[in-house]
Amino acid sequence: MTSRRTMIKSLAAVAGAAALPGAIRNAFAADPMKVGYVYVSPIGDAGWTFQHDLGRKQMESALAGKVVTKYVENVAEGADAERVIREFAASGNKLIFATSFGYMNYMERVARQFPKTVFMHATGYKMGKNMGIYNARFYEGRYLCGVIAGKMTTSNVLGYVAAFPIPEVLQGINAFIRGARSVNPKAEVRVIWVNSWYDPGKEREATTTLLSQGADVVTHHTDSTAVVQATSSSVATMRNNALVFSSPPKPARMCWMVAMISLRLIGGTEVSATPGSMVPLTIRRRGARASLGILTL
Repeated sequence: MTSRRTMIKSLAAVAGAAALPGAIRNAFAADPMKVGYVYVSPIGDAGWTFQHDLGRKQMESALAGKVVTKYVENVAEGADAERVIREFAASGNKLIFATSFGYMNYMERVARQFPKTVFMHATGYKMGKNMGIYNARFYEGRYLCGVIAGKMTTSNVLGYVAAFPIPEVLQGINAFIRGARSVNPKAEVRVIWVNSWYDPGKEREATTTLLSQGADVVTHHTDSTAVVQATSSSVATMRNNALVFSSPPKPARMCWMVAMISLRLIGGTEVSATPGSMVPLTIRRRGARASLGILTL
């Protein structure tokens, strides 16, 4: 589950056209519109920035000849972010995506200085005449993973490696424990803050600490795969009963793993999933059918 992130691919792909005012949409008929992306971590092969970049590529494909995009990755949430956003605006990009919460104030400042440019900020709450926000219901997937974790745990201790104590992260933690306690009132979650979206060393150390504290299910809201790597032997052998919900490079495996776990948890329940996709996961029980969106964020 966590580093954040499957629905962002679709959001990033469609927001480019859907969020534009009419004057800028008309620009599609002239020269290709320039769109800039500011990424908080390396693109890599999994996670938040990776999914954003898939959305960028999908937009380029869907609007071939109408848009051209450019991105800068691994931009820290600080003065450097303002510099990158400002350079995008000054160089003629008419739509700019700032893809991390910590970019909010910097984007707001630049947006006021470039009123003819559209600015879109991920997961924030500040808006303006030419600045909007976008988000996804990440907490829904985390709740479902919490349900599975609550059923699977034998120690009743769940581990959570988290980035920053900001709204999107806190709602994910709350959803996870609410899901767990819906099936296991004794479950508790232990959170370690690494104060970074992308720091494999700290993420790995936090995971080791949680396992030493008795956590037998570990999830995370960070951008690297360090949590998965730190517990890979446990997952493969079920040593220490450690199970990881995350975003591995091959998401289809995760989807099937969730399906297999659900089948194990719910006796007499048939579970099916589409190979190669994250959603939907369809569960049938005694003639009834429910479709659940399993987001391994």
